[in-house]
Amino acid sequence: MKKIILSMIKFYRKYISPLKRPCCRFYPTCSQYAIDAISKYGVLKGGYISIKRILRCNPFNEGGYDPVK
Repeated sequence: MKKIILSMIKFYRKYISPLKRPCCRFYPTCSQYAIDAISKYGVLKGGYISIKRILRCNPFNEGGYDPVK
């Protein structure tokens, strides 16, 4: 399951993300954060903290450097 999720995120990064303008407020980007979190913590916990991070990526948050902890 982990490999499938990671391959879907990598597909997004390679084929879909270049079609959009850059808009992520954080470094590393939200997709890279998701890859790192899922690789480190697994699908459930990594997916959960990735979703929390994506929800914080909005105009009301100033963003900045936010690595997986």
